[in-house]
Amino acid sequence: MNRNIDYLREKARGLPLRSGVYLMKDSSGKVIYVGKSRKLKNRVSSYFQDSQKNIKTEKMVSRVCDFDYILCDNEIEALTLENSLIKQYSPKYNIKLKDAKSYPYIKMTVRDEYPNLFMTRTRKDDGARYFGPYSSTSTVYEVIGTLRKSFGLPSCNHSFPQDTGKIRPCIYSQMNRCLAPCREGHDKSAYDLACGCALSVLSGNISEACSDLEKKMYEYSDLEQYESAARCRDAVASLKRLKDRQKVVSSPKAEHDVIATYSDDACRVVSVFYIREGKVSDNEHFVFSAGEILDEENMTSFLTQFYQRREYVPREILIGFEMSDDDIADTEKYLSAASGHQVKIRRPEKGNLHALCSMAYDNARQNAVQYESSMKTTDESLAELASLLGLEVLPERIEAYDISNIGREHISAGMIVMNNGKFDRQAYRIFKIKTVDGQNDYASMSEALERRFRRLIDNDTSFASMPDLIMLDGGRGHVNAVRSIAEKLGVDVPVYGMVKDQYHKTRVLTDGENEISIARNRAVYMLVYKLQEEVHRFTYSFTEASKRKTVRTSSLEKIEGIGPKKAALLLKAAGSLSALKGMTEESLSGIRGISASDARSVYDYFHKND
Repeated sequence: MNRNIDYLREKARGLPLRSGVYLMKDSSGKVIYVGKSRKLKNRVSSYFQDSQKNIKTEKMVSRVCDFDYILCDNEIEALTLENSLIKQYSPKYNIKLKDAKSYPYIKMTVRDEYPNLFMTRTRKDDGARYFGPYSSTSTVYEVIGTLRKSFGLPSCNHSFPQDTGKIRPCIYSQMNRCLAPCREGHDKSAYDLACGCALSVLSGNISEACSDLEKKMYEYSDLEQYESAARCRDAVASLKRLKDRQKVVSSPKAEHDVIATYSDDACRVVSVFYIREGKVSDNEHFVFSAGEILDEENMTSFLTQFYQRREYVPREILIGFEMSDDDIADTEKYLSAASGHQVKIRRPEKGNLHALCSMAYDNARQNAVQYESSMKTTDESLAELASLLGLEVLPERIEAYDISNIGREHISAGMIVMNNGKFDRQAYRIFKIKTVDGQNDYASMSEALERRFRRLIDNDTSFASMPDLIMLDGGRGHVNAVRSIAEKLGVDVPVYGMVKDQYHKTRVLTDGENEISIARNRAVYMLVYKLQEEVHRFTYSFTEASKRKTVRTSSLEKIEGIGPKKAALLLKAAGSLSALKGMTEESLSGIRGISASDARSVYDYFHKND
């Protein structure tokens, strides 16, 4: 138990029985947990009583040396402030949803003469139809790709009918994968049908889309337009396969989110199923480790954080876990105010809706089993690495660095992060080397790590987490260079280099003086191998992309009157160099910032051999 417990108990007894937010602090004064309560005195006092607590809470309380509090006028104000403070301090023991970006949607520009599909992260009042939100961009692109392939909608960046007849039809048109609205004399009615079918599918009505396509297929057949009829036939077959994969779980008009949780000593998993038009349209699973406190009392915080990121809130949310009536009422008020419509939270006890909660619970439990299995293997690997290197703690956060050089202009240091054995891609960073003249890996690594350490010292929120271990793609020289910087700045962190052999594989780690073989320890070898491959991939891909961008813009700068700024404008408008080559002089002059003479120069440059 915390040595300071008597002081904390006495301070907690002096709190008022009012709504507010409390901030638990460790010995250094750092906020490690933020919570809210209707009655601050009762809630905060409960932490410091001798009553039984779960492992996560017990661990947090053992580190508390003091706490602050902020009084609020009501529960909604406390809930809003709690979310704001969690975002500000990123406390160690609060749950943190990994992706802070808004969720992706599918946008269909139905008001355009030639509608099309796009991925977007913002809903606007622009007359377009929005579908989602979806759990990931990969899901969005998969749906868009399926619809474009099924119905022949264009995947290029051109605008129609403005560009119709001005560009050459691409290979997708030749493969009958696109209706080619770029071609003069194309079938506009076929395009309208395709858009209508895509709209039906996104609205959850695949049967209607199939019916429309079959009707059109017979019409084309009667007109002996067999190519168009075949396209409709293939689209129907594709949609039927898609329909077979969808699970009908509720009434056709039902729209709600279903949320259930499963927990044990190792983790807690929250499963969310999105029911749209009576079908499961998407699902997500959130796994919280033993270090993050998520119990029934914290589910209000989870729900508010979750829907802040999704933007869209359904009118009904079904939950398969316990929440007090007060917490449900507070959450409903908060979400209703945020969404602009009434939101109802229900915990069904029987019937079809209860079955949906049971389905989400079963999925949460299965995800917990998979997580624990993977964590067991990962923990063993991390424990063996810690033992081999003589580390004092299990390296929960490992940062790995690599330097990539392409000429003198493109020198970058990549930083990847592994948290509890899993790559945390949201924490990856790139340092563009600014002070090193020429290719000097030691100096470049020193600059990157000095900037990283200084941000740690300055408590920069994006670099505030202290690594338990730093791994460098290099040998003794790299390690000594970085250790010198760490000592100068007073940062105490283990630093090791990953030394490659003649086969470009890491079989030895170095602390700058000694070498430690990992060749015979398969678990450690595979862990280090994954780190080295990932940091190299991330760093090199960034540098290569920077180089390609420079090459594209520099080639345009050969054109009379086109400098770096106009070259960037041209590429941004066209999307690619090949698309730029296919644009007409009129289209080029329509790009903002490009004059008529510039457009003529660009067109003549690409067509001088026509």
